[in-house]
Amino acid sequence: MNRKIPVAEYIGLLKNYLNTQRKSITWLSILLIGGIVMQLINPQIIRYFIDTAQTRDSTAPLVYAALLFIGVSLVHQGLTVAATYIGENIGWIATNKLRGDVAAHCMKLDMSFHKAHTSGAIIERVDGDINNLANFFSNFVVSLLSNLLLVIGMLVLLFLEGWVIGVSMTLFVIFAIYLIQYIRQFAVPHWGNMRQMSSKFYGFLGEHLEGTEDTRANGASNYVMYRFYMMMKEWLPLRVKAFLGWAAMWVTTLVIFTIGNAVAFGLSAILYKQGSITIGTVYMIFYYTELMAKPIEKIRTQMEDLQKADASIIRVRELLETESAIKDGIGLPLPEGALSVTFDQVEFGYEADITTLHNLSLHLERGKVLGVLGRTGSGKTTLARLLLRFYDPRTGSVLMEGVDLRDMTLKELRSRVGLVTQNIEIFQGSVRDNLTFFDNAIKDKDIIHVLEELGLGNWFHSLAAGLDSLLESGGGGLSAGEAQLLSFARVFLSDPGLVILDEASSRLDPATEHHIEKAINRLLVNRTCIIIAHRLATIGRSDKILVLEQGRIIEFGDRSVLAADSSSRYSHMLQVGMEEMLS
Repeated sequence: MNRKIPVAEYIGLLKNYLNTQRKSITWLSILLIGGIVMQLINPQIIRYFIDTAQTRDSTAPLVYAALLFIGVSLVHQGLTVAATYIGENIGWIATNKLRGDVAAHCMKLDMSFHKAHTSGAIIERVDGDINNLANFFSNFVVSLLSNLLLVIGMLVLLFLEGWVIGVSMTLFVIFAIYLIQYIRQFAVPHWGNMRQMSSKFYGFLGEHLEGTEDTRANGASNYVMYRFYMMMKEWLPLRVKAFLGWAAMWVTTLVIFTIGNAVAFGLSAILYKQGSITIGTVYMIFYYTELMAKPIEKIRTQMEDLQKADASIIRVRELLETESAIKDGIGLPLPEGALSVTFDQVEFGYEADITTLHNLSLHLERGKVLGVLGRTGSGKTTLARLLLRFYDPRTGSVLMEGVDLRDMTLKELRSRVGLVTQNIEIFQGSVRDNLTFFDNAIKDKDIIHVLEELGLGNWFHSLAAGLDSLLESGGGGLSAGEAQLLSFARVFLSDPGLVILDEASSRLDPATEHHIEKAINRLLVNRTCIIIAHRLATIGRSDKILVLEQGRIIEFGDRSVLAADSSSRYSHMLQVGMEEMLS
């Protein structure tokens, strides 16, 4: 976090995410410059008012000066409100665009990245870090330049009153900005450590909130709370150091302002006694010096925001520079209809020193159903992950219709492969959106037809708003069977050529499973299917059987042939029960 960000990177970010808002930025610049002019005019009006009050008997000029002062002040406030509104809109649009890019990038990263980072940590980067960039995008450059212009404008006016006061105030401003920038370099690392700790904490919090049922059921609540307090204890000193860095900048600015006022008072007193300036000019000099505190303070806060942005930019950049191990192929297409599947001498492991699949070779013809059996950890689910290219094999190839998966685009591949697991994700939204994933090309009549095919007709017709009925996040209000059936509906609405059922009926009661059995027989027409199961009844429709053990093929062949062969592993399972064999 001690790395310095090149100016070119700041410029690149601003160019990428503000390029479409040139009109708004132009208006913001005009409003801020108008505000500068108003702030420079008002002290001149006050000087005129004071000097006129001393030299003239008529009150008319004083009234005009007072009205002009009020008018200029009101215009200044109006310009400030308008500039704030436009600036916030610019920041909101830019950060949302960046947030969308980062979220889309995370969605494209391979599963190894998501295994190494908790959802809470990713959310903190997508939301927390980018929130810290809101001011950077909204008005950092424009505001910084406008405040510098305000300071320069005041210095020019002070030079016009006398070179001594002009030089003195210029030296004071240079000293103030240098000192603030010097103090800032000590605070930047602490804000970076704060962001890192924040990401770690919210990752931990999100993980355990998601698994709260398991935590309570296993009596681990005390441990979770212990970890919670330990992380808070670790976070506190980092927060204190970051605060002290901010406090050092604030105190430095306060001291600088005090010195500036003292210099202004001293010089004004000397010049007034010499008769070089009027009492109105004395007030104007003091007013400008006091006013100078505001842009310098804003420059300080801009630098403070920049130090927060530094850490966030580094973390966002690191995330965007993370490349997925799974890349799009050249885009070879797949034919319509059922897809054949081939594993050609595939070796794979999740870790470099651990092999999950050993030299696995098999071929499944199009339109056939493969039942995959094996103990937990034998590599069954790994087959599904390779077919969806969540991972690539170390050696060998996985092919569909003779096309290596690495030669397809991920979008093409995953649109042709449907996966149903026992873990169902129901998000807060309508029934339609949960089933179509916002694909407007899927017609309502097709959705209803699939629901009825899967035995969900009565459930659907009981919904008051039909397909517009809202479902709760996590499937609240749905039975386990209904949620599972909805996951089947999702797959069949996408019309894949290959369907993978990974222990998909494990949560179903016998009556619901009966609906699935009848529906699958109809819906698997002209599709290839791979059924990963722990129960023999689930694979009763399989054409072929694959038995895995410790990542190796123990048996592969026609189900009827293996069932008739008394020496086969599958036949033995039928005799003694698969559950006993795989326990």
